[in-house]
Amino acid sequence: MRLSVLLGRTLRESPVEAELPSHRLLLRAGMIRRVASGVYTYLPLGWRVLNRIHHILRQEMDAIGGQEISMPVVQPAELWQQTGRFDEIGPELVRFKDRSGREMVLGMTHEEVVTELARSEIESYRQLPLMLYQIQTKVRDDPRPRGGLVRVREFWMKDAYSFHRTAADLEAYYPLVYQAYLNVFRRVGISVVPVESDTGMMGGKVSHEFMMVSEFGEDRLAICPCCGYAANLEVAVRGAERPAEGLGPAEGQPAGAPSEGMQPAGLPAPPPASTAAGPGPAQGEVPQPQPVHTPGAQTIEAVTGLLGFSPRQALKTLVYLADGGLVLVGVRGDSEANETKLRKVLGCRELRLATDEEAGAAGLCPGYVSPVGLRGFRVVVDRGVAQARDLLAGANRPDYHLLHVQPGRDFEGEVADVTLVAPGDPCPRCGAGLELKRGIEAGHTFQLGTKYSEALGARFLDADDRSRPLVMGCYGIGSGRLMACIVEQNHDENGIVWPASVAPYHFHLVGLGPDPAVMSRAEEVYRELSGAGLEVVYDDRDAAPGVKFNDADLLGAPWRLTLSRRTLEAGTVEVKERRSGRVEDLPQAGLAGRLAALLEAELARYR
Repeated sequence: MRLSVLLGRTLRESPVEAELPSHRLLLRAGMIRRVASGVYTYLPLGWRVLNRIHHILRQEMDAIGGQEISMPVVQPAELWQQTGRFDEIGPELVRFKDRSGREMVLGMTHEEVVTELARSEIESYRQLPLMLYQIQTKVRDDPRPRGGLVRVREFWMKDAYSFHRTAADLEAYYPLVYQAYLNVFRRVGISVVPVESDTGMMGGKVSHEFMMVSEFGEDRLAICPCCGYAANLEVAVRGAERPAEGLGPAEGQPAGAPSEGMQPAGLPAPPPASTAAGPGPAQGEVPQPQPVHTPGAQTIEAVTGLLGFSPRQALKTLVYLADGGLVLVGVRGDSEANETKLRKVLGCRELRLATDEEAGAAGLCPGYVSPVGLRGFRVVVDRGVAQARDLLAGANRPDYHLLHVQPGRDFEGEVADVTLVAPGDPCPRCGAGLELKRGIEAGHTFQLGTKYSEALGARFLDADDRSRPLVMGCYGIGSGRLMACIVEQNHDENGIVWPASVAPYHFHLVGLGPDPAVMSRAEEVYRELSGAGLEVVYDDRDAAPGVKFNDADLLGAPWRLTLSRRTLEAGTVEVKERRSGRVEDLPQAGLAGRLAALLEAELARYR
C-alpha cells in the first residue's frame, strides 16, 4: 500500500474531544473517524487491524469446537418480552416499530435470538455440548459514550453461546472458554486480570470480566497483591474484619466499655470483657444509648469531628427507595454502600437514594436517621455494622445523636455484605490488604444457567427421554474495544506500537528523496517485498524526512525500513524496530528472506 493513495490522513494535533491515548492516536493515525457521538467509521488501516483481531478470535473459538453463525441485528421485540428484558432494560435498548406496526429492537446482545435458534434446532442430548459464535455489529444507545472505541453506541463484538445438558457440564466446559480468552489477549499483545464480576442484566450465577488495568478505566477493581484474588468492586468482598473500636468515654458522657469482640446483630452478646474503662455498667457491657447534642452535624464527618471519634466508630444510615418502598441501610461511617450488592439483597429492579423530602414525608429526620427505635421500616445492616459493639448513631431528632448504640440490642436488621471494599481491607482468601485499581473491560464470560431457555422453551430430551431446559453459557469480547485496549498498552509519546500479530502492515518503507536514484531503489524494494508476500506500506510521498519518520512512528508498524543516499551507496537498508528502537543495516541482496525470518520469529511470540 502506497501512502500517497491511502485513505486516512494523519493529524499533527490531537482532536479536542479525545481523552484516552487510544482515542487520540487512532484518530491521529487515520484509523477511525467519528460519525456521531459513540459512532465511528473504520478507515483502511483500522479495518485491517480489526480483521486481524477477528481472525485470532475465530481461531480460538474454532479450537474449542465453536461453529460460526450470523444472527440479525434487527430482532422481534416479542422474544425480549418473553425473557422480561424488554421492560427491564431502559432506553439503552433501541426500540422501534416496522411498517406493519410490529415492535422490534436493535440487538445490543443476542441471547434471545440464539436461544430461539437452539429451541428449533436442538432436540437431543446427543447434540450437546454445542458452541455457537458470531462476529456481529451491535447497538446500545449508551447515554455517555466516551474514550473513542472504549465506550460506543454501535460496536463490533464476538459473542459466543454454549449449550449443555446440566450445570455440571457447563462448569466443565467453562474453563475451556476462559483459557481461550486468555489465549486471545496474549496473542493480541495485552495483559489482563480476570476478575469476579456481577452478572448484571445477563443473569446467571458465575461471571468473570477480563480487565486491562488502566488509570482511564471506568471499572474499579479490588486486587490482592499476594494471592491473586481479584474482583470487580461491585462484587468484591472483604475478609475477616478486625473488631470495630468502641466509643469509649466521651467528654461530658459516662464512660463506656471497650469493644472486645465481633458479634452479628440479633445474636446473644459475647462474654463480658475482663476490664471496663472507667465508671459505668458491669464489665464488658455496653451502656444504654445516651443522647448527645450535635447541632448542625448532619454528616458522618461533621459529627465524628465534633465528638472526637473516627468515622469507623459511627453508624451511617442511608435511606433508599427500592421499587418505591423505603429501606434503611446501615453501613460503617468509613464505608460506602454497594448498590449492586444491595439490589440483589433487596431483590429490587429500581434502587436510588431517597431525597430529604421523601425521607421527611415518611417521618424520618434527614441527617439524624438511624434504625434505633423505628418501626415499620425494612432495615439492612452490613456485616461490619453487625460485628460492632458500641457505635455512634443518629437519634432520629434534629441536632441529636446517640452514644453507645449496640447492634442486636438497640436495633435489628437483615445482615448482609452491602458495602464497597476499601483499600487495605483484608483479602477474603489470604487476609492481606487489598489494592484498588481501575480497569477497562476487554472481555466477559457468564454461566447463564436456564434463564433464557426456560423463558423461551428451549428444551431437549435427555437419555431417559425426559424434557429438560438447555443450560447455557455466554461469552463476549468487543473487538473494537479490544483494538483500543491494544493501543492503550502499546504506545509511546510518538505514536502506536502495534504488536506484529495485529499490525495493519508489518513493514513501513521510507525513501528519503529527492534523490531520483534513492526513490527508484525504494520503488524496487517495495515491489520486491510485496512480491514476496510481505505486507508493506510504502511512503512514496514528496515529503520531508522528518514528516515521514513522524508518520512512521505514529502509524506504528513493527519495523521501519529506510533507504537513503548512505544506504544506497552501502547496498543496505536501515531497519529500525519500532518497539525497542534498535537499528541495524541489512544487505539489500536477500532482503525479503531476512525480513520474512524476522517477522516469523516475532509472530511466534504471539502464537
